[in-house]
Amino acid sequence: MPDWAEFTAKAVTPEPTVFRVNTATVSEHTVLERLHARGYRTRPIEGLDTFHQVEHAPVPVSKTPEHWLGWIYVQQASTGVAAPVLAPRAGERVLDLCSAPGGKTAHMATLMEGSGSLVASETSESRIRGLLGNVYRLGHPNIFVVAADGRDFPEGPLFDRVLLDVPCSGEGTLRRSGGQAPNQSASFVAYVTQVQRALIEKAVRLTRPGGTILYVTCTFAPEENEAVVSDALQRLPLELEPLDLPVPCAPGLTSFEGVQYDLRLEGAARIYPQHLDSGGLFLAKLRRVDDGDSSFQRSDSWRPVPEVFPGDELLLSDAEDRLRDGIADLVERFGVGDALDGVRFTFRGGRAWLHTLAEWPLDAWSPGKWRPISIGFRAIDFDTQGRPRPTNDLLRWLSGHLSHRVIDVDPDSLARLFSRDAVETSHADRGPVALRFEGDVIGRGAVTVDGLKSEIPKARAADLSRILSG
Repeated sequence: MPDWAEFTAKAVTPEPTVFRVNTATVSEHTVLERLHARGYRTRPIEGLDTFHQVEHAPVPVSKTPEHWLGWIYVQQASTGVAAPVLAPRAGERVLDLCSAPGGKTAHMATLMEGSGSLVASETSESRIRGLLGNVYRLGHPNIFVVAADGRDFPEGPLFDRVLLDVPCSGEGTLRRSGGQAPNQSASFVAYVTQVQRALIEKAVRLTRPGGTILYVTCTFAPEENEAVVSDALQRLPLELEPLDLPVPCAPGLTSFEGVQYDLRLEGAARIYPQHLDSGGLFLAKLRRVDDGDSSFQRSDSWRPVPEVFPGDELLLSDAEDRLRDGIADLVERFGVGDALDGVRFTFRGGRAWLHTLAEWPLDAWSPGKWRPISIGFRAIDFDTQGRPRPTNDLLRWLSGHLSHRVIDVDPDSLARLFSRDAVETSHADRGPVALRFEGDVIGRGAVTVDGLKSEIPKARAADLSRILSG
């Protein structure tokens, strides 16, 4: 590394806070204006659209109402390079094979303009919970989350683009521990490189000829980066597309400690801490070529998304009636107008999920070591009498489109509501309402015989209470 002194100096300094504006939900101008009014100083990161570094913060930006509302996502600057390099487009079929915690997944969903089919796969149950929390908070309707080990991912349907952010030794995170890179054993490195090679083989089998695979790690180790990609270029129907990043970076290595790699690896990219004042990242953009090898040919069997999730058909024989009632309730009682144009609903687990996926690969997948988790986000619940009730996620997603049954609450009333007390209201019509605080819909309430009550989940309400009191 020619700039070793810069690397070591930057590695021992704390990493600055960087966030990405979720422009799928709100304008960049609105977010920055709100944060600046709260006393934050930020600056845009050159080469990374919608990314901003926090230069002064009264409190961590993750403790702001803007973060709670899903308007921003705290994300390393280096990781913000990946989604634009893969460059998913509206209407495409895209796979994130190792997706938690979801920063790159959500970034891709935004670049896809909320359309197409974005499948997010993750194997760890705890990491899936974090992934779902981010998907729902950010309000992305074109993400289909599945639980699966990437190595066992069902084959058949082919994707236009695959993000392969593989498990690694994590040397690029050294700034989190004062410049000390994780001390991984030789046995771990041998294991993780085996996993990486298996995942890249799987990604090839899941990508259509001409499609793109982006191989990403957050480590500096050539054994996990250039060595893995070099081996794949020799064995698999792949070509490496040279990267020309809009941010500072170093080229990939063509040799290390006497080991030679494919000379094309110079077209890969290495991002070191000194480049973006961030963490480390390795990226190699690969194109799947069609070499006629029958072992890589699979039927392309995507299917339209049904109104009822497979397996729930008998439980929801009245799905059409429920869906009609639920949409009518949103249009007539909440006045959403044409805000639901272009969205779809699928019933699962007794509730309707809102999404924008026109198709999915579910029917082509044979039962195995995977299971579907969520499609879009939960939108309409039904009470014990079958009456529709919009979810908190849906009301926040529809915030600017609600014209009826919206009740504004002041700080004192909100505190009482979050304490599970009823608040007096002049709203006479009982039933679900949208709660609005300082111009933003924050979730669902209900007008009852005792008055107005909050139906925002306790954990989410507690988070917002801490933010507002801080």
